Amino acid sequence: MSNWLKTAIFYEIYPNSYMDSNGDGYGDLKGITEKLDYIKSLGANAIWLNPHYDSPFMDGGYDVRDYFKVSPRFGTEADFDEFIGEAHKRGIRVILDLVPGHTSEQHPDFLRSAEPTRNEMYDRFIWTTHEWQFPEGFKAISGRHNRKGNYVVNFYSTQPSLNYGFYNVTEPDWQMPYTSEAAMATRAWLKSVIRFWLDRGADGFRVDMADSLVKNDLSQSEKPATSEIWRDVRAMLDKEYPEAVLVSEWSNPQAIRAGFHADFMLDHHGNPYNRLVRYEEAGQHSYFDIEGRGDAAAFAKGFTEWFNAVKDKGYIAVISCNHDTPRLAPFYSPQQLKAIYTTLFTLPGVPFMYYGDEIGMKYVKDLPSVECGFARTGSRTPMQWNRQKNAGFSTADKTFLPTEDDAVVNAEAQAKDKNSLLNFVKALFEFRKAHEQLTSNDFEIVYAKGAEPLVYKRGNLTVAVNPLGAAQTVNAALTKSAKAVFSAGDAAKINSDGTVTLPPVSATVFQN
Repeated sequence: MSNWLKTAIFYEIYPNSYMDSNGDGYGDLKGITEKLDYIKSLGANAIWLNPHYDSPFMDGGYDVRDYFKVSPRFGTEADFDEFIGEAHKRGIRVILDLVPGHTSEQHPDFLRSAEPTRNEMYDRFIWTTHEWQFPEGFKAISGRHNRKGNYVVNFYSTQPSLNYGFYNVTEPDWQMPYTSEAAMATRAWLKSVIRFWLDRGADGFRVDMADSLVKNDLSQSEKPATSEIWRDVRAMLDKEYPEAVLVSEWSNPQAIRAGFHADFMLDHHGNPYNRLVRYEEAGQHSYFDIEGRGDAAAFAKGFTEWFNAVKDKGYIAVISCNHDTPRLAPFYSPQQLKAIYTTLFTLPGVPFMYYGDEIGMKYVKDLPSVECGFARTGSRTPMQWNRQKNAGFSTADKTFLPTEDDAVVNAEAQAKDKNSLLNFVKALFEFRKAHEQLTSNDFEIVYAKGAEPLVYKRGNLTVAVNPLGAAQTVNAALTKSAKAVFSAGDAAKINSDGTVTLPPVSATVFQN
């Protein structure tokens, strides 16, 4: 396993939205390069870059037209190489987004497969036999091309599924086994994409929809054929690029069994991340509900089970949020965010901070959809650097998404305020780096019950969290010599009877 991942702190960048260097209203690679010192100052030592490939942007870049080319929107090939080189000079690793399951409908290979006569790409995408065939359980698009049949898509109509074959072949007239010649050729193509960008200097990949390759592949917790493909890719990496990492968008311990180095705990209903901060559905409430309607026990049970399933084999990728998830602000106050971040990033796992979350950028509701972002659009607004034009993001008269002018929520203002969320995040990441216990597999739940304090141990560190707007007292099983060494909000106090009183909306780390 790549050793550097153990101590990595990632910063996710949506390139459209980070920094516009040429005034066209879109972020670009040169803009990111200009801000590398800022990223390093946060304490981040790794970047996850959302898709930078050539694309018609019918799904924010997750519809790739050319996997071997930088989108002109983001700059030149030289700009990419400069970005990688400058990041590495600062000790910052870079992983790229890999989109293995589908291409853009404008991809030349798909257009070749859509021709009416058989050719070398005919079987590299999934087509039904005739145009009136709409197979149950699949999204099949009809009437767009002259080839007889309909093509299967993974998500939008503009994203035709690459053919990695079927595990359970139920309709052999159009479904091919995952060991077929065409499916194996797709697998070889995927490896060529991976090699190309690793040879250019990338340090690995976050893999989009990693569990979606082989169709009819049993349940999410199994997926034997898709898992076989990723173990094959992992074997190639271990042999040829032993320091490269794979981080999956799978959100299931099966991803680690399938060969991934780490897997995201995403915002899926009822999972530990969701229960901690995003459970406000159908009258349910997150643990960090300030009025005490959450359940620490449900979070602790789910997280412990997940952690035990992957420890010593791989890592949980722990997010603040991401490009597909509503930002936590304005649903939580800055003080709540400090307690939430302390909790998330002292749990066992690899931290991933989404750009702008370090200053509490807000999810912007009811924005018109741009580039098929739909509800996700509100999490993709431009980074707020200062109070200059377009929040310092761009000199353009119009930016691709509106910018927010906020006297408090901008990087320049918060850098000057010692009590800001930005400076808190910097201190939190420095604390994490200074304590090996937080990158170990030592983890034990000490106390978790309803809306009461959540207490867990990381080696000789004990983390005690109070999400409520009132103080709480709990037995945290601390020794008499324990000392508070880090806190979000006022530090908790150890009482004469050995209990601990936690101030409202706080998290304290004790060292025994």
